[in-house]
Amino acid sequence: MDDSTVQDRIEALVTEEHELQRRSEDGEPHPDVHDRLKAVEVELDRCWDLLRQRRARRAAGLSPDDATVRDADTVEHYRQ
Repeated sequence: MDDSTVQDRIEALVTEEHELQRRSEDGEPHPDVHDRLKAVEVELDRCWDLLRQRRARRAAGLSPDDATVRDADTVEHYRQ
């Protein structure tokens, strides 16, 4: 997956995230909305992590194509 594909995925997820947040704020407290919002947030974190890995590898003179998508547990437990 190249950078532009990852960025396109991020943009699509952000659009979906905003729609889900709007639905939640508009009084649609349906559990499916909340569950999907959480899943989108996790997937966004994974995509951003992959994009950062690719950029870091490129900056270090390494192949960005060797970056891998990390599992949700790893990405969600990073210290910030």
